Amino acid sequence: MASSLPDSYSADQEFARQQDREDPLRPFRDRFHIPLGADGTPLIYFVGNSLGLMPKATRQIVDQELDDWARLGVDGHFDAATPWYSYHETLREPAARLVGAQPNEIVCMNSLTVNLHLLMATFYRPTKARRKILMEDPAFPSDTYAIKSQIAHHGFDPDDSLLLAKPREGEHALRAEDIEASIEKNGDEIALVLFAGVNFFTGQLFDIAQITVAAQKRGCTVGIDLAHAAGNVPLALHDWNVDFAVWCSYKYLNSGPGAVAGAFVHERHATNRELPRLAGWWGNDPATRFRMQLEPVFVPVLSADSWQLSNPPILALAPLRASFAIFDEAGGMEALRAKSLQLTGYLQFLLDEIGSQRFTIITPPAPNDHGAQLSIVVHEHPRELFEKLEAAGVKTDFREPNVIRVAPAPLYNTFGEVWRFAQILRGHH
Repeated sequence: MASSLPDSYSADQEFARQQDREDPLRPFRDRFHIPLGADGTPLIYFVGNSLGLMPKATRQIVDQELDDWARLGVDGHFDAATPWYSYHETLREPAARLVGAQPNEIVCMNSLTVNLHLLMATFYRPTKARRKILMEDPAFPSDTYAIKSQIAHHGFDPDDSLLLAKPREGEHALRAEDIEASIEKNGDEIALVLFAGVNFFTGQLFDIAQITVAAQKRGCTVGIDLAHAAGNVPLALHDWNVDFAVWCSYKYLNSGPGAVAGAFVHERHATNRELPRLAGWWGNDPATRFRMQLEPVFVPVLSADSWQLSNPPILALAPLRASFAIFDEAGGMEALRAKSLQLTGYLQFLLDEIGSQRFTIITPPAPNDHGAQLSIVVHEHPRELFEKLEAAGVKTDFREPNVIRVAPAPLYNTFGEVWRFAQILRGHH
């Protein structure tokens, strides 16, 4: 377990070096491929919130599947080193540990937005009286498109049926009391509260447990988009009683571009065969799955697996095994969160030290209100500053119109890199 937040930070480079020397997670950096800049030195890679780095173990795991396919052909379904037929089952337990769930509540499948649609097909069943969906603003566009199209699919008007919880005038973060007030005020009309765990734009971490209690008290279903939360902050989906959740695996979970996503369905729903759902053969009870035309009636397996449609893409699932193993070996989310709070806290401290009319951090400063990411509004020439950082070997990402997102990831980023980033920023001051 990493140590708790230091009593005080120092802008001295020796402080960063000392933190790195004492960091119990430091060896994990060597387990990843760090991209190199034009001068051959490793980039300062602060975009794990967009695409996490590749674990070195991934290639061997993918190669194993290619070798098994070459050697065994169709027999790989049952005779591969990790049989393809039950391949997705090997990911249940490590994924459940990452999001605080029971293994039967988890399935790794599809991409995030596909999972969102599949779960809304079950959990968004609007009536005239209760048809609205409450989400935060700004939300990731794909979520907005999915939600609006689901509302329209049910014959309702998205302009009337989509409620947005927005920050107050002049503020960037949402206040917990404003979210609750919106649920309280509109609860009778809200079918579904669909929030992010961590907001993609501001980096704000929401109190999922609190939102869930408030929403369910008013009879609303709760779904959470964990795209920026899975692998970033500790989660307890089962204990929080969330109805369903979805996440992608290519950001903090380091499983590759377009990696297979995840879904959580609370046990009380996952074991309920009566729930309506869009069905496919891989969601059917495995005992009768291969009876094919002899089994025209869909019998959902009693777990989150029953939301699966198709046989899993083995070559795309393989990288999850490499990255999930690293999370377990590092001691899970508690150990990673401890270092993450230190790293991001240090970044926050150094940016405050620079002090500037040129930029403002819009991510809430309290440790319980953010994950790894800090979002920085640049007041003058934002694109120019972003390009200067690029030229100096720092990978961040830019969100229109003027936000640079910086996310030091505890598995592979260092205090030294945070210190160097601040020096570069100071130099462009």
